[in-house]
Parts: sequence; structure tokens; C-alpha cells
Amino acid sequence: RHFNWLHFATSQLDGAKSYTLSLEAHRAFADLTREEYLQVQQYLLGQKDLDISTNQITKPSENFLFLIELSLPRKADVLAYLDEKGAKPTREATAVVFHGKRGYVKEYVVGPLPNPTYYRDVTQERYKTELPITARTVTVGEYNLFFKFLEDVFSKLGTLMKESFDVDLDKTLNAFEQMPRGVQSGDRNTWISFFRDVAGMYIHPVGFEVLVNHQSLNASDWKVERLLYNGQYFNTIEELQHQYDAGSVKKIVYKKSPEHGSLKPRNKPLQIGPQLFYAEGKRYSISHNHVLYLDWSFAFGLSSLTGMRVFDVRFNGERILYELSVQEAMSVYGSVTPGMILTKFLDSSIGVGRFAHELVRGVDCPHEATYVDTYRYIDVPAPVRFRNSICVFEHNTGQPLRRHFSDFFHNSYGGMVNSALVFRTITAIGNYDYMWDFIFYQSGSVEAKVHATGYISSSYLVAGSLKYGHQVAENVLGNIHTHFINFKVDLDVLGVNNYFQTKDMEYVNVSLPWMADRSTLVPQLVEKQLKTEQEAALRYDTKTPRYLHIASNKTNRWGHQRTYRLQVFSFTGDHLPESQPEERAMSWARYKVAITKHKDLEQTSSSLYSQNNIWSPAVDFSKYIEDNESIEDEDLVAWVTTGFLHIPHSEDIPNTVTVGNGGGVLLRPHNYFDEDPSIHSADGVPVLEPFTYNGFEGVMKFEDSV
Repeated sequence: RHFNWLHFATSQLDGAKSYTLSLEAHRAFADLTREEYLQVQQYLLGQKDLDISTNQITKPSENFLFLIELSLPRKADVLAYLDEKGAKPTREATAVVFHGKRGYVKEYVVGPLPNPTYYRDVTQERYKTELPITARTVTVGEYNLFFKFLEDVFSKLGTLMKESFDVDLDKTLNAFEQMPRGVQSGDRNTWISFFRDVAGMYIHPVGFEVLVNHQSLNASDWKVERLLYNGQYFNTIEELQHQYDAGSVKKIVYKKSPEHGSLKPRNKPLQIGPQLFYAEGKRYSISHNHVLYLDWSFAFGLSSLTGMRVFDVRFNGERILYELSVQEAMSVYGSVTPGMILTKFLDSSIGVGRFAHELVRGVDCPHEATYVDTYRYIDVPAPVRFRNSICVFEHNTGQPLRRHFSDFFHNSYGGMVNSALVFRTITAIGNYDYMWDFIFYQSGSVEAKVHATGYISSSYLVAGSLKYGHQVAENVLGNIHTHFINFKVDLDVLGVNNYFQTKDMEYVNVSLPWMADRSTLVPQLVEKQLKTEQEAALRYDTKTPRYLHIASNKTNRWGHQRTYRLQVFSFTGDHLPESQPEERAMSWARYKVAITKHKDLEQTSSSLYSQNNIWSPAVDFSKYIEDNESIEDEDLVAWVTTGFLHIPHSEDIPNTVTVGNGGGVLLRPHNYFDEDPSIHSADGVPVLEPFTYNGFEGVMKFEDSV
């Protein structure tokens, strides 16, 4: 057969040049290297006016370099560079300093990298406000002082601690914090709940909680303001000790707890389960932060604060997404006891990506997956390497992507296996483990998905507890709570000049053309183009159209606008009412989908400071919508909220399973192509081995059989 070698060689050369360009261009999105972290750290240490420390147990009253992270360049600059028109964007880092000596938090941009020569304060530019020192995350240094403080509390309650909890010089209890830390801005009053020091501590509450005022930057000023013991409140340690000794409280008598939180296998394996293998090698490649998979390509990163993210996602060379990223994970709890009665966790304030640890081969990801190391600098004295903290693999989903068996008239079969690429990390944030997946399908669809597992948060069972959950073990309540997850979806559909459209159906009364005296109700297409940000802020508490589209102004072969559809999968509970003072820090959760005009200063829906200054948040997402800008023929960003309501039950012991506990958003081409692009995939033809197919035996025949 004739083969055009000149054409082949030329196309391969062009492909190699394009790949090299993409690889270099995608460095704009790459996380900082270990060397870059160290360069930024050393540069800032050399700035005597900052007077910072990198000691991990730096006291709150001193200045501490808490975080170093990539500072994303302006989108317009990156696009100009990616599309071969503009200069390479300057590589910069963001540094967060807790200025304990001065009573505020600052964010600095440091650059250029490598070899920085400048830093500038960007706090006002980014947040339009000063950041009080009480907005800071609790650091390892502050926890170090906290634990010493609690040891002193235990020592003053020696008899009670021994008789009720078997605590002595060799045995202790583990602490778990309530957040937010108080009821108003400036507060730093934290309820500490205590749990047994055993496997799965989160489901072993002991019935003892302490309210600590640690607002002062000087630990010697910290004090206990209230205590809760077996459902009864006390104003001071001395009051609790006195009443305990006098026998005027209902005492908790220590009893060894069963190991209902242990994850040790209870049976020996009988045989190995199914395994993933690549019969002819992997069909994807990873170089630095650049992934190629069949018709897909993208850059990736892992933010210490927000977690997993991908950039410049292309299908068949066309950019579909500029950015797809995790933004926030939030939970609101119900309880009768103080350790959870106020609890509203905002995980990016602790760091979602911060807790992406090594993935376990064969469990967290397939054995044959490709594993990627990451480096992070958050609350540490030097950058830390997290081995195998991202995995990438292609797998057969176990169901066909499409198929048809033709029984009538023409006997035929056509189908295609659904092989997709999975980009995954898992973050273990305290008790919960979130599994984050970005999945790339051969149909041109991308899915962002989260599943929750790990341990539930629990409280000690007291009078009134059962209004807030179910009993799951002896004296243990599994507390009702919500899970809300926010994704940023910056779709660029054939460029940055896009529109937001909705489609749905309604029944209309139609006369039958051949029977004028008869009519019937039939579904009819309803299409609408939304014009402003407020119009496109689709609340969870209202009915929203079922089809949501980011549309281009270009049409496909059939004259329809080429679009990508946002299909949200969610089982969220009710959002916190807006009358509550903490709600503004999580105002993104009001909306199933909210569409805003892209702005570089509207980079995230939440912030590092939302948890500890929840009443005056540095980022209030609802303000992105307040100015009600036009979203027609603009660069648009979709902010998607998903999640689920969790009413814990006995099957959450020892662990919550991923099945049914999650949500996500599917980005699907809708009139974007002239036909399903997977029809061009070679996966439509089985290649493993010759086979015999007997499916046409017994098909319906419209003729006499002999």
C-alpha cells in the first residue's frame, strides 16, 4: 500500500514542535519547584524589614512565614503566550506572613523566579481590606502551646481524668477543635472536644469539652472560660473539680472501649481481586506538569490551599477549559454539645491540597497508575516532598461508551468500550478523606467528581442528642452535617467571547393536524440566553433549568451554537440561611451554578482567612455578583456547587464508604461537534483476539421461517 513518508515525517515534526511549545508554555501553571520555594524563602529571610522566622514552632507573637505558593499570572498574559503572540509571563510566588509583632497578616508577591529581586504587598489589592492577625490559621507553633496548655488543665483535674478517662502520665486524650473560634470578629475562643487515643479517635468521644480563650498572642494570657463534663457546664476548672469531689455531678466511669474504629482487616484475603493492566503499554504520557492522552492535553497543579487543578485543557487541539479547579469544601454540623453546635468547617482555610499524602498502590489508585510527587510549603520550615501524591491512569469503566444491537430489518452490532483517563488525588483533612477525580472521556466530556470517606465526626451522647443524628456506638452520636463542594469551571468555548444559555422543556397543547377536534400535550424546547451575573446566579432554593450551557457565537454544521453543557450531580442539604453572620464566608453555596465575568482578582470563591474571620470574610463570593455585569460576549467563569447531606448511621462505623457519598459536574459537548467525536476512536474495533458472536441467533424475522 502506498504511504506518503514525506507527509508523515512533516506531520511528526510539526507535532513534536507543538508538543515542545505546549510543554514549555504549561510551565506557567506548574507548581513551584523545591529550588524555587527555597529561593523565595531565602530572599524573604534577607529582607530585614520583614523580620520573619521560619521556625516551625514560632510563637504567635512573632512574625512567621506561613505559606509560599505559585502566584498565577494574568489570564490574558498566559493566553497571549500560549497562542504564540505574547511574551512569557513572569513567574512569581505568593508568600503569606503572619505578622504577630504587628498584629496583621500580609500577602506578598515575590519575583521573578528563579532568583527573586522584589516583593510587593498585595493584600489590599486582593482583598480590599486589612487582614487582622486573628484571621490567621492556627499554626504548628500555636498548637504546640495549645497542647502544653491542655496538659496543665489535665494536671489540675488529675483524679477526674484518671477515674473517668484513664488519663495519667503515660496515657492521654486527643483533642479535636470546633470552628469557627467564637461568635464575632476578633474572637479566638475554641471549644476543644476530647477523644480517646485509639485508632479512629473521631468516633470515640469521652464526654469532656473545654472552651479556651487564646485570643492573646501571649500564651500566658490564655484561659479556660467554660467546661462541659457529661452534659453539665462549669465556669472554672476549680468548680468542676470541687463538684466532682463532692459527688454532685453524674460521673463518667472509665470503661475500656471496643475497637470499633479500627480499620484492620477482620478476615484474611482468599484471592486477589481484579487488577488493571495495560496490554500494550500506556496510551498517555506525563512530562513535568503536562499530560497527553489520545485527543486530550492539559497542564496540572496542586495548590496547598484549594487542591487539585488543571489548566489549558484541549481536545483535538482546541482549548475547552482554561481552568478547572477545586475551590472549597465546607460542612455545617448540628449538635446539642458545644464542640459541634457552632461548627462550620471551611477546609481551604486549613489547606485542602496541604493534606494530599502518598497514595496507596492498588487501593487508592491502580498498581499500574503513574504516580507524581508534589512539593509544598505551608506551616513548615522548608519545602516538603509528598511522594506519589497524584496518580494518573486510564481505565475501562466497565460499561460501553456507546453501543447498539440492531434486531429489526438489518442485523448489526456496533459499540465502543468506555476507556477514560483519571487524574486523582486524595486529601485527608482531619477525619474526612476526599477523593478528587478529573476524568477525561473520549466523547469530549470532562468530569470533576468528589467522593467522601474517612471517619464521621461524633459527639458524646447526652440528653437531647438524638435530635441531631443517630447513635452509632455506645455513648456515641453521629452528628448530622452537610457537605458542600465548590468547583471553578473556566470554560473557553472556541475563545473567550462566550454566552450563558439555558434549555429546558415545557408541555404545550398542540392540535393534531389530522384531527382538528383533538389535541394533546407534548414537550417543547424552551431556550433562553441570560444577560447579567445576577440573572445567571442560579440558587439551590429555586427551580433551575436542567440544561446549562457556556456557548460560543459560532455554529456547527446544522446551524446550532457550539456549546459545552454543565450537568451537576448533587444531593446537597439546605444551605445556611443568609441571616446567619457566618453565611457570607460561604455565600458561594447559595448557588448550584453562578456565572461571572472573568477577573484575575476574582481568583477563588473562598480564602485562607474565611474560617478564622468567618464573620468578616476576606472573600465574600456574593460580591462577585453584586455589580451585576453583563455576561454576553464575555469571558465567563462558572462556579459550581455540589455535595450531599450526611445523616450518619451505623454503617458509617468504622468508616464512611464512597458509594453514594459525593457529587460532581460533567462538562459535555452540546452541538459543539457535528457528531460524536468518539466515532473516530480506534477503540470501536476489538483488537485483543478474534471472537465469535452469536447475538443474531433468535432475532425477530418478518418472513416465514422454514
